[in-house]
Amino acid sequence: MKTDAVPLNEIDQGLVHALQIDGRASHRLIGRALGVSENTVARRYRRLRTAGILRVVGTLNGARLGYNAWTIRVQCTPDAADAIARALAARTDTSYVHLLSGGTEISCSTQTPTSDESDALLLHKLPRTTRVTAVSAHLLLGHYALPNNWAGPARLTPEQVALLAPPPADGSDVSLSPADRPLFDLLSRDGRTSHTELAAATGWSESTVRRRLSSLRRAGALTFLVDVPPAALGYRTEARLWMSVRPSQLTAVAAAMADHPEVSLVALTTGPTNLLAAVNCRDPLDLSRYLTERIASLDAIRSIETAPVIRTVKRAGALLPLHPHHLQAAAPLMRTTITGEPREQRT
Repeated sequence: MKTDAVPLNEIDQGLVHALQIDGRASHRLIGRALGVSENTVARRYRRLRTAGILRVVGTLNGARLGYNAWTIRVQCTPDAADAIARALAARTDTSYVHLLSGGTEISCSTQTPTSDESDALLLHKLPRTTRVTAVSAHLLLGHYALPNNWAGPARLTPEQVALLAPPPADGSDVSLSPADRPLFDLLSRDGRTSHTELAAATGWSESTVRRRLSSLRRAGALTFLVDVPPAALGYRTEARLWMSVRPSQLTAVAAAMADHPEVSLVALTTGPTNLLAAVNCRDPLDLSRYLTERIASLDAIRSIETAPVIRTVKRAGALLPLHPHHLQAAAPLMRTTITGEPREQRT
């Protein structure tokens, strides 16, 4: 469904911001913060959730567990891009899968526990076909801005934010076990899944589920993100920027960009460029102004590559639904682009 088919009113926008603050805040608490009834919040949330505009995603914070974070760029032929992007997005260890640059490039993120697993993903598990013309991988060395703190959804007053803010993570020790897998699987599809459903999926009691969620959040290993298209908030032009910055000014530039309201991601990277950013602008003219005014004023940036986002296949959580007008074109390619031979998709 097009994001402009269901306009967001003032309550909707407040709801999005409230869920950005705490993705599992109760409808009652959100209603109290917004000054509306619990039923109104529930009704508006269901409407946006059903329309595919808003969902909450529970995700593993790999940085807290010492995981390696990577961004991957895949160059491919236009006829294969859609299917390869969806094959990558179907993997449980990828996020933020985008079609870029007129449909000839895919970017995605992944996090892996060890360098050995990073090598396995990059060398053996990516689609291997002549339709993939180049692959580059960049280790993320540090974040200065992350999507869960993007200023785009901000609508609430400091007093409303304080009412909704969950207890901060205290960095307490935590370790994961195979028993946690059903919990993360379900939360990656719907971060607001009830304790009853989580108990049924894990085989735990509801009280055990509550305690486990609390300990994972307290340790910072489990975070909840709002999954909403920037276009729904009025930001219809997205782009990825790969920049080469003078090393002596790299951290200063990263910190400055993190304060830009257009920016939802800033990260130091390895590779030919050393800084990656994700920007969200109102329209192409707004993007042009951002590049020629805000970015141009940062003299330490020696070069910049701008890649517009053509389509988002996956954001933080599970694979996004395939829009009907993409289904017919993607179906035959989903069977052929992984190995070049007709067969069922493998991920």
